[in-house]
Amino acid sequence: MFTRTPVPQSVARKLQTMILDGELKAGEKIPSQRELSERFGISRASLREALLTLETVGLVKTEAGRGTFVAGTSPSSSKTMAEWRYSRDYSLREVFETRYMLESEIAARAAGRIGREDLDLLARLTDDMERSWAGRDYLANVEADLHFHEIIARGCANRMLGELYGRVREQLTETQRQPIPITDPVRMQASVGEHRRLVAALERGDAEAARKAMADHVANTAACAGYSVGPAPA
Repeated sequence: MFTRTPVPQSVARKLQTMILDGELKAGEKIPSQRELSERFGISRASLREALLTLETVGLVKTEAGRGTFVAGTSPSSSKTMAEWRYSRDYSLREVFETRYMLESEIAARAAGRIGREDLDLLARLTDDMERSWAGRDYLANVEADLHFHEIIARGCANRMLGELYGRVREQLTETQRQPIPITDPVRMQASVGEHRRLVAALERGDAEAARKAMADHVANTAACAGYSVGPAPA
């Protein structure tokens, strides 16, 4: 049901490691796209996708006419989000509102339907999110978050809802990466707590609690990015 882009993600992780290990230092201009494409044996399109991912999580910054530079190893050191890449199609607010409505209903329908194995995996992924953030592995943090939400969508026992999620997954994914540069440790700990409350509601089979937990999580993530989402006014 869901598709992945392993090559760009793999290269993004290699570049992140180079930044975290100090091979590429804060403020340093990274090698040209041609050089990196040859070094990693990938197309420039895949490389551009990898760089865009790193820019979205706040590790690099592209300056027109100058190139791409290392922004640093701490997202909180960069107080601005990357440009919203789907602005020609949808506003960031619209995508957060869609997440609020779609994922809340998916979570409610998944309550009591997700098996023990997936519940245990959701708990492990939440631990992975917390651990990777502490280790400054922001890509792994986002990957764990994405996998967490995919499992819930897969477990909602409604194929159409699952397929709808899959069709807009690319845009939804960006809203999970987008706030990373302006997310402080307190907010990340709150996000981890929201995930754990959601898992507990799913395990209890409490649809209303699962709906609220997901709605609160998406609303708080949107608020971190500067947007207010919630129920439509009466």
